[in-house]
Amino acid sequence: MINECLRERNQRHIIERIVVRGLLVLDTPTCLGSGDTEGDTDLVILRDSVEDKALLMGSSIAGALRNYLRNYEYSYNANEISVLFGGQRSEEEGEQSHLIINDALSKTIPHLELRDGVKINSVTRTAEDGQKYDLELLEAGTQFDLCFELLIENNREQIIKELAIVLQGLENGAISIGMKKQRGFGRCHVKQWQVWQFDLQKYDDRIAWLTFPHGTIGLLPEYCTYKSIADALSVPLDSKDKRDRLIINAIFTLVSPLLIRSGQASSDKAPDVVHLKSQRDGELQSVLSGTSLAGVLRHRAERIVNTLQKNISIIDEIFGVDFSKDKTKKAKASRLIVHESVIKETTDLVQNRIAIDRFTGGALHGALFNEQPIFGSDKTELKLELELRQPKFHEIGLLLLLIKDLWTGDLPVGGTSSIGRGRLQGKEAIITLTLENKIWKIIQDSNNESLIIDNAEDLEKFVDALNEEVTA
Repeated sequence: MINECLRERNQRHIIERIVVRGLLVLDTPTCLGSGDTEGDTDLVILRDSVEDKALLMGSSIAGALRNYLRNYEYSYNANEISVLFGGQRSEEEGEQSHLIINDALSKTIPHLELRDGVKINSVTRTAEDGQKYDLELLEAGTQFDLCFELLIENNREQIIKELAIVLQGLENGAISIGMKKQRGFGRCHVKQWQVWQFDLQKYDDRIAWLTFPHGTIGLLPEYCTYKSIADALSVPLDSKDKRDRLIINAIFTLVSPLLIRSGQASSDKAPDVVHLKSQRDGELQSVLSGTSLAGVLRHRAERIVNTLQKNISIIDEIFGVDFSKDKTKKAKASRLIVHESVIKETTDLVQNRIAIDRFTGGALHGALFNEQPIFGSDKTELKLELELRQPKFHEIGLLLLLIKDLWTGDLPVGGTSSIGRGRLQGKEAIITLTLENKIWKIIQDSNNESLIIDNAEDLEKFVDALNEEVTA
């Protein structure tokens, strides 16, 4: 009887097929790790064995799309479930996915960025032994040809609507791919779409699907392209985004030099230490990496909570837990997304320094070195974007305190902060609580003497909630 049920279930009576192709463009460096530890770096990118192009697995795309759909459409309605990707994770014998996602190859041989990182001890503020790593990243601007095929048996309207939702998420840059997405890597968008619909109940459409060039890769130049997937599928998207998020968009300027060490030098004659740069819009631009900013924020958050002499678990709830570094805790992903920021209108200057012998007070022999931090001007702008998923009031209060410390220059970012580098000055911040549709704006006046705050009482309630939570 069970075999009869399985035989009946696995027979898919497909009445329509929809083929979708798109051109994906990376907006930030992206880590598509291969898991191979035998390369020159700790983590090398995944490549196709034939063409040596970067390989984006269909399983990686599917996981990102499925997670986005669950959070976007069905977060707060347990009675509704998505059908696009088949059975749920809790079902041992769930239905097959309606969406076929092909592996994607980069259009060209990839250009790589090398990034390194290190774990900083929050007490000594120095690097921990054995905690340095480096990894390969695909540079921003890398393009991939995406290909999807939707198989429709029933529930046509719901399936196509869910497909439009997830592909619109890719189109708008709301879905990131690869590793370290919570630290700004893997942001992308789709700039063009092509769609073909085949009604398999019609003879001409069956022949058209059989003769379609399935083996070709990329967009077909003889067919029409669309910028909007909703227009391409002729689907009105009137559903509300149900993701509960706190989004902070803030604009800062530099009041002192900034130095985030880069793991690669541009030439043999480069200074010993240069500021981190990344490829953007065809040129190298100075950036504040999400990993550096997240580390600074976490250490200051620990200091705030320890000052209140309360449980440090609040930090783990926001910033996550790395099981490989703490065997006593369960691994947990960060709910705080810290995006990588481009710093505009800066100047690179080389500074010479020398180490001093603390015993003699003289210069150490052979310890002369030079550094190349970036310097700001009146036009310098640094846009920070933080996103906290499913925020609680006391967590919002903690983030507000962190933004305040950045705003006033009390919390420096980057290296060599002990000699005055890395201090910021806030200019404007917009704080959005999406589910409650609330927005607060903070503006620094032109004389840097006072702040203009929308409904400051609401923001104070979040900070009060932090104090009540840690007290409890």
